[in-house]
Amino acid sequence: MARDIGIDLGTANTLIYMKGKGIILREPSVVAVDIRNDTVKFVGDEAKEVVGRTPASIVAVRPLKDGVIADFDIAASMLQLFIKKTLGNVTFNRPRVVICIPSGVTAVERRAVREVAFKAGAKQVAIVEEPMAAAIGAGLPVAEPTGCMVVDIGGGTAEVAVISMGSIVASRSVRSAGDEFEKEIIAYVKRKYNVLIGDRTAEEIKIAIASAAPYEGEEPYSVMGRNLVDGFPKEVTLTPAEIREVLSEQIGVIIDAILTTLERTPPELSADILETGITLAGGGAMLHGLDKLVAQQTGMPVFIAEEPLDCVARGTGAILESPETFSRTLFFDNRPSR
Repeated sequence: MARDIGIDLGTANTLIYMKGKGIILREPSVVAVDIRNDTVKFVGDEAKEVVGRTPASIVAVRPLKDGVIADFDIAASMLQLFIKKTLGNVTFNRPRVVICIPSGVTAVERRAVREVAFKAGAKQVAIVEEPMAAAIGAGLPVAEPTGCMVVDIGGGTAEVAVISMGSIVASRSVRSAGDEFEKEIIAYVKRKYNVLIGDRTAEEIKIAIASAAPYEGEEPYSVMGRNLVDGFPKEVTLTPAEIREVLSEQIGVIIDAILTTLERTPPELSADILETGITLAGGGAMLHGLDKLVAQQTGMPVFIAEEPLDCVARGTGAILESPETFSRTLFFDNRPSR
C-alpha cells in the first residue's frame, strides 16, 4: 500500500511525517554539489557537515530561499533523496504527499513546489499553507467557528495568520526570519570587530544569546572568526544586549506584521483572539523574550507552541491522519508533472 507523507519543506530544515508513524526525517535543507559535473554529492546532515571543509569544486547550496524554491533541479534532487531515505524505492509505489508553502507565495512559486513534489516521486500532491499547518500542529481549533491566531517564524519567512472554520481569514507573510537574523549578526561582527564569521557560527550565536527582550542569566558568548586585517583567527566576545540591538529591526518587522494582521481581522474574531491568545510556532518562537514582547505590543496573551519546530510537520500529519476533518484544507492534485 502507498505510504502517505507530509513534508515541511523549509528554508532551513526539511521534516517528513509518515502517516501512522510520526516525524521520521528531520534534516537541514542543504545540498553539496560538485560544480565540475553538476552532480549532488551530499544532502541534509551530511551536506551541512562538509560545509567549509570541502575542495573548491564542491559547494553547499540551499535550494530554498525566503521560503520558496530558488533552484528547482537541486530542490527536486534533495527531496527525492529525502523521500528515498524514508520510504525506499518509490518507483512502483509512489506516495501521496501533503507539502507546505508560505501564505504569500505567487502562483508560479506555488506551481514550482507542486512540480518539485511530482518530480521527487509523488503520486498525488496536496498543497497546504504553512500557517494553517502550524496552527493544526499546535493544536488550535482551526475547524471551529472561532478565531485563532498563529505566528510561524521559520528560516525564510514569518507567517502570521488568523484562522476560522478551516480557512485563513487574514494573513501576512514577511521575509524576515531566522536567516535574516543570522545575516544581521554576520554583518554586525564584520562591521564592529572587523572579523568574518560563517553561517554556522552566526547560527550558534543566535541560539545561544539572541533575544527580543532582556532575560535573566544573560552572559557574554565568545566565538572564533577570521580577522580581516591580518587573516589570522581571532576570538570575539559578544553580549546578549548588543545582539538584541542588532536584531531589533528584523523583530520589529515581525511585530508590524502581527499588528497589521490584527487590524485586518473582523471584530468578532478579534474578540476571540483576545480570549484565546496568539500562538508562536517555528524556530523563531524560541527566541528569548519574544513572547513577552509580542504580548506587550499587542496587549494579548501569547503562548509558545509545544515543540514549536515540529508544528508544521505535525500539522501535515494531522491532515493525513484525519482528512475528513480538514477537507476544506486538503485537495489532492494527481495531474502528471509537465
